[in-house]
Amino acid sequence: MISVATVALQPGMELAEDAVSMRNGVICSAHTKLDQMMIEKLKRYQIMVVTIMEPEDYTTTHYEKIACSRAFKSFAEQYKTQLNAYKYMINDFLEGKTSINTDLLLTVYRSLYDNVGDGDLLLDMLYSMLPSEDNVTYAHCLNAALISGVFASWLEFDENDTTLMILCGFLYDIGKLRLPNKLIWKAGKLTDFEFNWMKTHTTIGYDLLKNQHIDQHIINAALMHHERDDGTGYPNKLMGDSIDRFAKYMAIVDGYDAMTSARSYRNSLNPFQVIRNFERGGLYQYDLNVVKRILMHLAAHQVGHEVTLNDEQGSHATIRMINPEKLARPIVETAEGIVDLRDFPDLEIVAIL
Repeated sequence: MISVATVALQPGMELAEDAVSMRNGVICSAHTKLDQMMIEKLKRYQIMVVTIMEPEDYTTTHYEKIACSRAFKSFAEQYKTQLNAYKYMINDFLEGKTSINTDLLLTVYRSLYDNVGDGDLLLDMLYSMLPSEDNVTYAHCLNAALISGVFASWLEFDENDTTLMILCGFLYDIGKLRLPNKLIWKAGKLTDFEFNWMKTHTTIGYDLLKNQHIDQHIINAALMHHERDDGTGYPNKLMGDSIDRFAKYMAIVDGYDAMTSARSYRNSLNPFQVIRNFERGGLYQYDLNVVKRILMHLAAHQVGHEVTLNDEQGSHATIRMINPEKLARPIVETAEGIVDLRDFPDLEIVAIL
């Protein structure tokens, strides 16, 4: 809510608190929608300042509050500017006009990260971004670079590995820009032909980057980020140490961004839904030590948050403790007491409040 001088009030504004006169008591009660008559009444009773509801006061979830904040609006403007800069930079490369300039890519990263200054908050802000259809692949790559920087800090990487991971984020999915959006971002299930076509983005990306003067880890990440430790990935069904470690990092970043980025056909998943999907898919497909550290940080950051459960009442609960062996099933406190979600497999967290 915000304090507004009575002379600046406009019809349609809603009072956040009672407007009170020292002599006459409550002149207008909280949550009244003001019209011109009521505004004139406040002036007659010499009410100088009232509190007015702001958009964020109407929000219910944590992410809605983030999206309505002034900080997010500032970030969104800077994000739009840097997304355009990244898009032009990559398009110039794809058209053969320039080579990959890693210094410029890192400038894009720093301008956005420094605008926020906190990794967890940056992820919260990315959760609310919804790029236009023609920018969705570019936004995916930009988001992956930002997420990579946050994850690298969680993993306590040194400066060199952090920089490499950020650059991998910018470039690992560049092959998708040679494929049509209607294929890459199709809402329904891909046909066998479409899936095989889509898988070519890994080799396309490798071919685009292999002759650039960039670190080999970045080139390998483009080729190998869909390989899996158990040999079930593509394009070459590599296993274990045959997969570049940065490609393994990007596999985790890629999965996280896919689940948390809003799409026209589905809502973003909340952190516990993301963790659930990683656990269900099989953590052994990834670098186990790395993925567990990332998911542990993601879960631990939710401790103390109020959440909504998927029971018939839409009960509210507070996250009290994380279960390290089942991160998607924390211990919560409801109105009825402490509940360990490991004991209630049908009970899920559907919103962070």
